[in-house]
Amino acid sequence: MGPLNIPPIDRATTKATGWLWKEDSRSQPLWERLLLKVSRILYALTRDLLEGQLTLRAMSLVYTTLLSFVPLLAISFSVLKGFGAHNQIEPFLLSMLAPLGDKAVEITNQIIEFVDNTKVGVLGFLGFALLFYTVVSLMQKIERAFNFVWRVHQERSLSQRFRDYLSVLVIGPVLIFSALGITASLTSAEMVQGVAAVRPIGAALEFFGRIVPYLLIVAAFTFIYMFMPNTKVRLRSAFLGALVAGVLWNSLGWIFAAFVIGSVRYAAIYSTFATLIFFLIWLYLAWLILLGGASIAFYHQHPEYLRTRRRELRLSNRVRVQLALLVMLNIARSFAGQSGARTEEKLCQALHVPGEAVGEAVTALESAGLIVRNAEEPPGYLPARPLDRIPIAEVLDAARGSAGADTIISTSILPNEHAVAGVVSDIDLALAQALQGRTVQDLLAYEAPKDAPKVTALT
Repeated sequence: MGPLNIPPIDRATTKATGWLWKEDSRSQPLWERLLLKVSRILYALTRDLLEGQLTLRAMSLVYTTLLSFVPLLAISFSVLKGFGAHNQIEPFLLSMLAPLGDKAVEITNQIIEFVDNTKVGVLGFLGFALLFYTVVSLMQKIERAFNFVWRVHQERSLSQRFRDYLSVLVIGPVLIFSALGITASLTSAEMVQGVAAVRPIGAALEFFGRIVPYLLIVAAFTFIYMFMPNTKVRLRSAFLGALVAGVLWNSLGWIFAAFVIGSVRYAAIYSTFATLIFFLIWLYLAWLILLGGASIAFYHQHPEYLRTRRRELRLSNRVRVQLALLVMLNIARSFAGQSGARTEEKLCQALHVPGEAVGEAVTALESAGLIVRNAEEPPGYLPARPLDRIPIAEVLDAARGSAGADTIISTSILPNEHAVAGVVSDIDLALAQALQGRTVQDLLAYEAPKDAPKVTALT
């Protein structure tokens, strides 16, 4: 088939792909560069949605939310009661469930009734511990979902979870409902009402009152995007993702409210179950919007992932060894130069490899006792011993041991063939002889000959 016989759709697709991934766009006008960046992020987000992982995690969060929603509100209610702001829970729930229309009142009343029946003061230590564990499990599930979006393989430590989750559970509700209370008080104040009578100022206050819900949602989403992933998220990226997610949240809320109003047939078929079904659908859409905004924030901060599909990490043994040596060398070089500990993000930037690969190498070296993390956030890594007491052979052993370490197959269950065992033994002996006496200090002091070939990137 000649070039002239190519279907128009294929030609358009090829042309769009060429424009989307053009290498040099710096010579283009500003509007085209912005359009190109937005199109790339939308393409990557659509690709992630079609792969199904975001939708699956949104579904799992719906289930966890159903189990943990009432305990979460019970703890928040107990905290807010001490500040006299517990009466704000019902209006807050009504605003969050507004897309459900008249059914929002029914669901809110049921939730408030459940919360009132949960007397935290009479639960006892064990009951309160179980209540708190249910809430913590929800937050841990949310953290894992955001870590998945941000390609973070390492979760918070137990002490970090206790500190961070407790601060959110105690301080978060107070800040949210205080902001709502202050906003309501300002709009009802006599002075504000008198100023609102002036036409230009009144119009401005009316406009401000309409955008306050958007601003509060965007601010809340920005905080979630910066706090929940176990990595450093830039404010600009978090705000961009929160802005898109907040607009989608409110816009989709109007559409869903119209759908609920026009769903008389579903109510007739499912009877009282219709309310629960609509509630589940809205929860799913809400989590999907939240995770979609997190993906936008991630791709804005890490545009190098825009063309990369998420796939299972598969590294050859050669690449594992080379990557472990590079990670160890970078950590040692930073330590020797007194430039501070190296975080995983800095290692990714220095080596130009995905975070999953660097994370695997770091985990292998840390498990082998060759590097240690400091107490900072995010953690940085330092040599666990003096550099002249870290044999290169141990770095290789750590890297080779991480390959398939989580599988059910080990050398102990393989057939004992003397010929194969002899070859493996010869390989280990040759490596031991070649690396005898060589340490990371020697690796750090090594200088390549002037006529040495240039080393290319990892493949």
